[in-house]
Amino acid sequence: MTAATPSPENAPSESAAKSRAAASQGEAASSPSLKVLSDQETSAAAMAARKAQAAAEAENAIPEIGGAMVADPPLAPTPDFLAELKRESDALENETPQAILKWAVDRFAPKFTMATAFGPEGMTIIHMLAGIAPETPIFNLDTGYQFAETMELRERVREKYGVTVEYKYPDLTVEEFEAANHGPVYLTDPNRCCFERKLRVLHKAARGWHAWASAIRRDQSEDRAKAPIVGWDKKFQLVKISPLANWTKKDVWSLISKEGIPYNPLHDQGYPSIGCQPCTRSVLPGEDERSGRWSGFQKTECGLHSS
Repeated sequence: MTAATPSPENAPSESAAKSRAAASQGEAASSPSLKVLSDQETSAAAMAARKAQAAAEAENAIPEIGGAMVADPPLAPTPDFLAELKRESDALENETPQAILKWAVDRFAPKFTMATAFGPEGMTIIHMLAGIAPETPIFNLDTGYQFAETMELRERVREKYGVTVEYKYPDLTVEEFEAANHGPVYLTDPNRCCFERKLRVLHKAARGWHAWASAIRRDQSEDRAKAPIVGWDKKFQLVKISPLANWTKKDVWSLISKEGIPYNPLHDQGYPSIGCQPCTRSVLPGEDERSGRWSGFQKTECGLHSS
């Protein structure tokens, strides 16, 4: 069966057909999706795309300059200043934690602060500061994954010392963070989870301060073994003071017992070091006190105190 042939009266005229073909060709030529870019235009478009991507990433990037370097007045790690910190650290090497904190307050307040995870060492420093300089601002990095027992310590600190620890939060809630990453990041990439939920938050919290107190002890891990009493914190760009660097676990718990310092009840249940609930387990007899952190991963630090 042959196809029907249009009748002469219904068939398009040759001139009309040419006209429609020309119009169609013109539309195709003007369509952006059909435009063929020259090599120069392709290169320019690729460069523009890279700039747009870099700008988008920069919005979430950690600034290269922060901490004390953007304070008022600013502090910068000049050779003279670093030498001064080394001299002070050496001079304080055999001093008590209370004397070290008193020096820090006298030298840096009101630009002196403290970050705490409410561990036994942190609670010990809070107790000391309550007697030395109770007005010292103290904050906690609330990742959204902390134990309920950890969060309750904030109220016990307020009740005992009249000090309110401020929470510092990530930009995204846990629900938003996990939705954006198709599930809990700590299961597959705990380093990135710590970076997003802790390090990025601390970088922001450190802006404008001259110095901060940390509760690390040198005997806790290899990463902390060489911590100075006073030094320049390159990661967060301010002065880092570690008044308990020379103390032992026994020293800390002796003071807690003697002074009735509040502490996390999980410590009595086999948790010597407590971080986020999903990444912390109790430890077995003979294990290192930080072995319950990120168990199953080659990781012992969240990154706040490692270089």
